[in-house]
Amino acid sequence: MSKRSPATRLREFLAEPGIVTMPCCFDALSARLIEKAGFPVTFMSGFAVAATRLAVPDTGLISYGEVLDQGRNICDAVSIPVIGDGDTGFGNAMNVKRTVRGYAAAGFASVMIEDQLAPKRCGHTEGKQVVPQAEAVARVRAACDARDEGADILILARTDARATDGFEEALERAVAFAEMGADIVFLEAPHSVEEMRASCAAVPAPTMANMIEGGATPVLAPRDLEDIGYKLVAYPVTLLEAAVDAMKRALSALDGHGTMPPLVDFDELKRVVGFDDYDTEAALYLD
Repeated sequence: MSKRSPATRLREFLAEPGIVTMPCCFDALSARLIEKAGFPVTFMSGFAVAATRLAVPDTGLISYGEVLDQGRNICDAVSIPVIGDGDTGFGNAMNVKRTVRGYAAAGFASVMIEDQLAPKRCGHTEGKQVVPQAEAVARVRAACDARDEGADILILARTDARATDGFEEALERAVAFAEMGADIVFLEAPHSVEEMRASCAAVPAPTMANMIEGGATPVLAPRDLEDIGYKLVAYPVTLLEAAVDAMKRALSALDGHGTMPPLVDFDELKRVVGFDDYDTEAALYLD
């Protein structure tokens, strides 16, 4: 029996009861930790990849090739499905199709395409702009066409129009994306539980919530998000914030201004990065 593809396994999760909780990764190690913690799916956060790979803000500075390279390493490091942030598709409709095919070839289960005007920005920051609705729908159409032409990947369509044109326009776009064929729809940064509930009720496709501590959207527990109607919930910067905080505390201690914080045991660190598995397999080839 052939191995099920990441896209197939993600489709199965979408068909099952219950909400899927996705801590977001930014490199191969964070993805592996998510898998080892027992989460069934992860999401490669564009914000976190820009921060960790280039130490730059999520304002369109990172390129398609850089993101794809990061994503390939992430997909290679884990066996769980990975959803990848594809930004605006990195250009026009033809670029969108190339992006979808590239993400599928890299091993992603799904790619997120959004309707911002390039260069895009993090969804919970000021200064965002979106393309006209017709162009936004054309991007989703191109993404779905690439999928239907053979790319084994799901399309996650995102709208940022809530911040620029109001909730009704964002909801109209979200519904249009689903009707165009998007597998998952993400209305970014609703401002209230009422807006969250309305979007889930109106969109004829599985929907995703985005939980950013201190962001524009109310932060709710997964069970409450499931009651509202969401199928997926992403935590895009939680692990990055935890990592930055831990490194800052360790650096402060090393500089003599504090007490060394608890550290992961070195033996555990070696297990996480795979020394035990490597040595076990390498022993098979010794005389």
